[in-house]
Amino acid sequence: MTVTNRVLQSDYMHFAKLKTGARFNLATSGVADCRMADLGARLDELELHGPNPYGYPPLSEAIAARFDVPAACVVTAAGASFANHQAMAALVSPGDEVLIEDPAYELMVAALGYLQADLRRLPRRLSQGYALDVDEVRRLLTSRTRLVVLTNMHNPSSRLEADATLMEIARAAQAVGAIVLVDEIYRELTFQGQGASTLFHPDANVVVTSGLTKAYGLSGLRCGWILAPAPLAERMRRLDDLYAARGPFITQQLSLTALGRLDALRARALAMIDPNRAAYLELLGGHPALEQVVFDQGTTIFPRLRQGDGDALLHRLQTRYETGIVPGAFFGAPQHFRVGLAGDPVMTREGLTRLAEALNTPL
Repeated sequence: MTVTNRVLQSDYMHFAKLKTGARFNLATSGVADCRMADLGARLDELELHGPNPYGYPPLSEAIAARFDVPAACVVTAAGASFANHQAMAALVSPGDEVLIEDPAYELMVAALGYLQADLRRLPRRLSQGYALDVDEVRRLLTSRTRLVVLTNMHNPSSRLEADATLMEIARAAQAVGAIVLVDEIYRELTFQGQGASTLFHPDANVVVTSGLTKAYGLSGLRCGWILAPAPLAERMRRLDDLYAARGPFITQQLSLTALGRLDALRARALAMIDPNRAAYLELLGGHPALEQVVFDQGTTIFPRLRQGDGDALLHRLQTRYETGIVPGAFFGAPQHFRVGLAGDPVMTREGLTRLAEALNTPL
């Protein structure tokens, strides 16, 4: 078989890695990086090597206990992005039909292109507050659909969908023999204390991905996971034989330490996000150049420009204001742009001030 038109890169990740270094960075969706000291870890307690043939068992067991699921349903992965890739690779064959939300995180779309899936799009409309429409899902599902891909909180808008709605979608997908994959990486910010919840249930046709990378400033640990019914979890686990052999033991140890400090790490995150959201509402909440909905949760906002496009706005911000955003074209919505609210509050407020000034000048 000749392979054609296979996606071999992510344009968004290239942008995120190399082109978001503005002095006032509003492009990042994850919480600002924490330090080793925030974990309370001691280097003399860490080891380079240890028992982690398919993940570090104490880490898998801690994740299982946190969500009250069997350990056999937990697959650890190198961050939520790779968890998504690993899960989708186990669920999708070339030519399989996949229904994915629109707008969607570009890396998920690119990964499905790499896997040669046949994509159909499920609209999440600004006019409807980016809500999922179960009836529209039913209309778009076909006998060829094998997977439905969603994020909750939605990336890029930060809408939090009710589990009841998502389970209706899962039941509709089950009727055509499809599985629902939900990326819950931003849902981590909604948890209080040690309480954590998930859409996943071992007996449902639902697979969930998440991790510690976005909500806690721990992107360097690459701690991600998949929750999947045990037979699927084993299939995904064995894919690591091909992808990575095994993960770095030292970061898995540190991830286990981090799981014991999530209250403090969450408090640190919210101490940045809450004032940043307040600053956004003050400076841009009613801006006449924007159509938008600003939710009470999440690290991102996804406004629509009444005139112009996100690429032109980014160029203006970079060249005149030392400020960065993410153009909406990376989410299939060129008139939009994404703003991150999870950085240092002083830096973020100044960036938002500069963004407002740029919007006050016609593009």
